[in-house]
Amino acid sequence: MLKRDATSARKTPNGPDGSPVSQDNKRAEQSAAASSQLAEPGAAPTLTEDVAHHEVPSRSEPATPERPLPNGAAQSAGEIELKLLVDADRMAHFNAAPIIAGNARNKGARKHLKSVYYDTPERTLRRGGLSLRVRQTGARFVQTVKTDAADDPLRRGEWEASVPSMAPDLGLAMPFIPAKLRDGLEAQSLEAVFTTDIHRHARIIDLPSGTVEVAFDQGLLKAGDRSMPVSEIELELKSGSPSTIYEIALRLAEHGAVKPSIRSKSARGFDLAAGTPPSAKRPQKFRLDSAVALDEAFAAILRSCFHHLVQSLPAAEDGRNPEGVHQLRVSLRRLRSALDLMRSVGSLSNLDALRSEVKWLAQNMSAARDWDVFQLQTLPTIAKACPMVAGFDALEQVAARRQSDGYRTAHQALGDRRCANFVISLGGWIEARGWRNDIAAEDLGRLAEPAVNFAERILSEQYAKVLKRGRRFKSRDAEQLHRLRLATKRLRYLSEFLLPLFEDRKSTRRFSRRLAALQEELGAFNDMAVTATLLNGVGAETPDSATAAAAIAGWQARAAVGVAPSLRGTWQDFTAARVPWSRQARQV
Repeated sequence: MLKRDATSARKTPNGPDGSPVSQDNKRAEQSAAASSQLAEPGAAPTLTEDVAHHEVPSRSEPATPERPLPNGAAQSAGEIELKLLVDADRMAHFNAAPIIAGNARNKGARKHLKSVYYDTPERTLRRGGLSLRVRQTGARFVQTVKTDAADDPLRRGEWEASVPSMAPDLGLAMPFIPAKLRDGLEAQSLEAVFTTDIHRHARIIDLPSGTVEVAFDQGLLKAGDRSMPVSEIELELKSGSPSTIYEIALRLAEHGAVKPSIRSKSARGFDLAAGTPPSAKRPQKFRLDSAVALDEAFAAILRSCFHHLVQSLPAAEDGRNPEGVHQLRVSLRRLRSALDLMRSVGSLSNLDALRSEVKWLAQNMSAARDWDVFQLQTLPTIAKACPMVAGFDALEQVAARRQSDGYRTAHQALGDRRCANFVISLGGWIEARGWRNDIAAEDLGRLAEPAVNFAERILSEQYAKVLKRGRRFKSRDAEQLHRLRLATKRLRYLSEFLLPLFEDRKSTRRFSRRLAALQEELGAFNDMAVTATLLNGVGAETPDSATAAAAIAGWQARAAVGVAPSLRGTWQDFTAARVPWSRQARQV
C-alpha cells in the first residue's frame, strides 16, 4: 500500500500559479529496486495494490530482486500502453465501438485529472529521460516518476507515491533517479513547466488474450500562453499479453481514423513549453546476450525497429524538423532488413505483405528527404563556393516548391488509414510473435537454436557478397558502385542487429567503424546521382535556375573524380579489418 505521510520540504519551487510550493530536498537513504523477473511473452503482470499498475521491467535492462522500500518511498511499477490520436468529435463514436461496448465490464468511471509537470530550469530530468508530475484526482494527489521507453515501444518505467498537495516531494522520487542526476537536482529548484487538464472516461475491457484499461482522454496541455488540445484513446495493459493492446487498437481503427503513438503527454508538454517540434532520435544502441535463442533475438530486433519507427512518426508528420522524415526512412530500412533477415530461417507467409507496406511508406517519404538534402546541404554548399554564378536564388525557389510537394505526399501517406493499420498490425504481429505461426513446421525448431550460430552464417554470407561486388574496385562503374552500396548497407544493418552477440571486443568496434565509413562514402557518391535526378527538368523552369543547375552538375562531376581515391582507400581499410565473428577474433 502506498504511504500517504509525505514529508515536508526545504526547497520551494514555483507552482503553476506562481506561488511557492514545498518539496522534500532530502536525499532518500535507500534505493528501491524497480523491477521483478522478466515476464515470458503473454504472461500476466503482477498488479500493485492501490495504484493497480503492473510490474513489467524494461527488456533492455537486467531485472533485479525487489528490496524493501524506505519508509514513505514510492511504489515501483511499470506500464505497457499505446495511444491512439483521434478527432475530438469522433470520441463518442469510438467509445460505442463493438469491441468496447461488447467487452467492457461496465460503463466505466469518469475522472477530472489535473497534473503539473516539474523540472529544473536546465531540464535535468527531461535530459535524463525522466518526467516528474503531481496529479490531482478529486481530493487525492499522486506523484509519478516515469522513464522514457528503451527499445521496447510499449514499456515505460513508472513509480507512484501519494503526496499531500500539488507540491512535488523530491525525496520520494530520489530512489528512482539515476545517481548521476541527483547532485544536479539537489543543487537546483524545481519549477512547474506545464499543466494538463484532462477529462477521462476509463473502461476495463476483458478479452481472452488479456485485460486492458481503455481511457478516452480529452482536454488541454498548457505552458504559459501556449496551449495544445488533447484527444486520444490510451490503451494500458492490466494483465495478459501485450498483443491485446494491438488487437483492440486494430478493431478501433475499423471505426475511424486513428494515429498510433507512444509520445507521452510529458513529451508534448515539454515541446510545447520550449516551442520546439517533436524530436527525432536515432535508434538506441542495440544489445543482445550472446546466449539468446534465435526466437528471442528476432523479437528484440523487431521491437527495436518498431520502436524507432513509431518514435519517428510525430516528427515526420510535424514536418518542421527535417530529421523526422530522415529517421522515419532509416527506421523503415532497418525494419525491411530485419524482415529480410527472417527469410533466412524459412518461408514466412506474412513477410511479403509486411515488406510491401514498408516499401509503400518509404517511397512516399523519398521525395521529401531528397529535397531536404538538396535544400539544406547540396545547394547552399555549392552556391557559397560559386558566388559569381547567377541563378541560385531562382533554383532555391524551384527546389522549395518541389520540397513542399514532397512533404505533401509524405503527409498524405502518414495520414492515410493504411499507414495506421500497418503500424498497429506490425506491432501486434511482433508482440504475438506471429512468425511462430507463419513458419513451416519443419523449420520451427530452428527458432530455439542459439542466435550466435545463425548470426555467424548470415554475416559471413553477406560479407562475401560485399567482397564479390567490390572485386576489382578501381574499375567499378557508377552502377556497380550503387550495387556495392546496397550490399554494404545491408551488411551494416545486419551488423547492428547481430554483432552484439559477439560482445564488445576491439575487433567488433574496428570492423563497425570501417563498415560505417565505407557506407558513408558510398552514400555520398550515390547522393550525387540522386542530385542529378532531382535536377532533371528543374532547370527548364527559368533560365537563371538552368544556369545554377548546370553549375551544380559540373561541380559534382568534378567532385566525383576527387572522391574516387578516398573511396578506394576506405575500401582497402574495410577489407583489411578482421571480421569479429571469425573464430580467431572471438578467441582474442
